[in-house]
Amino acid sequence: MKNPPPIMDSATRRWRAALFLFMLATGVSMASWVARTPAVRDALEVSTGAMGLVLFGLSIGSMAGVLASGGLVRRHGGRLVITVGAVLLVAGLLVIAGGAALEVSGGVFGGLALFGAGMGLAEVAFNIEGAAVERTVGRPVLPVLHGCFSLGTVVGALLGMGLTAVRFPVGWHLAAVALAVAAAGVWTVRAVPAGTGRAEPDADGVKGPEAGGLRGQPAVWRDRRLVLIGLIVLAMAFAEGSANDWLPLLMVDGHGTGATAGSLTFMLFAVAMTTGRFTGGPLLVRYGPAAVVRASAVVAAVGVALVVFSDSALLAGAAVVLWGLGASLGFPVTISAAGEGAGPGDASARVAAVSTAGFAAFLVGPPSLGFLADHVGLRNAMVVVLVLLGGAALITGTLRRRPGAPVSEVPASQPDLV
Repeated sequence: MKNPPPIMDSATRRWRAALFLFMLATGVSMASWVARTPAVRDALEVSTGAMGLVLFGLSIGSMAGVLASGGLVRRHGGRLVITVGAVLLVAGLLVIAGGAALEVSGGVFGGLALFGAGMGLAEVAFNIEGAAVERTVGRPVLPVLHGCFSLGTVVGALLGMGLTAVRFPVGWHLAAVALAVAAAGVWTVRAVPAGTGRAEPDADGVKGPEAGGLRGQPAVWRDRRLVLIGLIVLAMAFAEGSANDWLPLLMVDGHGTGATAGSLTFMLFAVAMTTGRFTGGPLLVRYGPAAVVRASAVVAAVGVALVVFSDSALLAGAAVVLWGLGASLGFPVTISAAGEGAGPGDASARVAAVSTAGFAAFLVGPPSLGFLADHVGLRNAMVVVLVLLGGAALITGTLRRRPGAPVSEVPASQPDLV
């Protein structure tokens, strides 16, 4: 008979609730931007390829934040990194709002760079914090944590769809979202304990190779299993990020729908992502992460294939539900697998490494599809996503739990989300 999970004290509950809240706010901010990309593209009067260049502002900032985050957490702890990330997120949204209002492509690019840097810093730190909460409470946290992000994208997509329909100015919309993110950030930083993920020096005062950020990455990636986990998260995150970056435009330009219908399609994707993440726990307990992620990759691939090859806008719109359900668990499950069986310090380094791979795919890969789309069309460019999902499905066996590794489980009837 399994031992019951430990009872959480009030501080731990606040810690977990703070992570959930800020991931929700981050999802709202991301979806608010995504839902308004057609309006921003039209305001800037740029082509699809040029819009890809603008989106690279998000990619550049995100990679800078992602690559720096793991090392900063190892030196200073997650709370400080989350604080800096929240400040950059808010500043980026305000700059994007100004650039969109003034119809200046450079302003939107710069704002996306700040926004991306804040997201990269904060979300890698949040994965480290979430893995630490899982070890503390003995229950799944990362799927629900990412579910909160997806729930935020639903809220943001609904808001964006409604404001698009009434032609509300993009600048004022994003400025209001920035204020909401700032309020959530203040409460979150107060509730997160100091020092999570910080490397403790050994007897010689050295914090270990992983504390050096990028310099410690080769040592972490010598583990073949971690490399395969990284490849899986790369493919699954690319599938999610491609929808986040391009789904509204994919429906508008690839299937001839209106801007409001494009936003509605993205909302369906976000709802599917949220549903998968909040309901996936029982599947993980019953079938294990390898089987669940394999099935997820296949389901996502079917959804992407229907979007790409179907000439029916209605069928393509319905297929994004499969795309979202399939992509929902890949990221959080692989992050959990990366830290499985390691001590707190090693787990932080491994989680940071795999998070880096995932966010690279999520934020840097999809904008490159814009250049390919200029030659083959946006629908055909999504075949890249299909190929990556097929490859991921072939190597999910590496996610089987190691013998003797601790398993964070919670009965399906007791999700304990609060």
